[in-house]
Amino acid sequence: MTTLQDLRAKQEELRKQQEEIARSIEEIRSSQRAGVIAEIKAMLAQHGLTVADLETPAGRAPRAAAAEGKTREPSKVAVKYRDAETGSTWTGRGLKPRWLASALEAGRSLEEFLVEAPAAE
Repeated sequence: MTTLQDLRAKQEELRKQQEEIARSIEEIRSSQRAGVIAEIKAMLAQHGLTVADLETPAGRAPRAAAAEGKTREPSKVAVKYRDAETGSTWTGRGLKPRWLASALEAGRSLEEFLVEAPAAE
């Protein structure tokens, strides 16, 4: 029959063994990680890629403007509807603005607010 001392000694032995195994696992992971990083760097160099290339969608080159640090200006959308009384405008995109929604509820038509397209020259 095993005694309490024997069980505690066995428990301590197992705990030490567990710590050794955990250390071994960590060492293996560290060495594997270093190897994987070296392989990735070699493959990047072999294919002429940079880390920035990894951040772009697959198959697309990074934009020249982004590479130069320039940002793209948001595109301007022509005004499609204007309230002549207040000067409020709407491009026709997104939700209807409150001024237009309330005017439509009051019985006015959307065509009343339509802005004339400039004549093509």
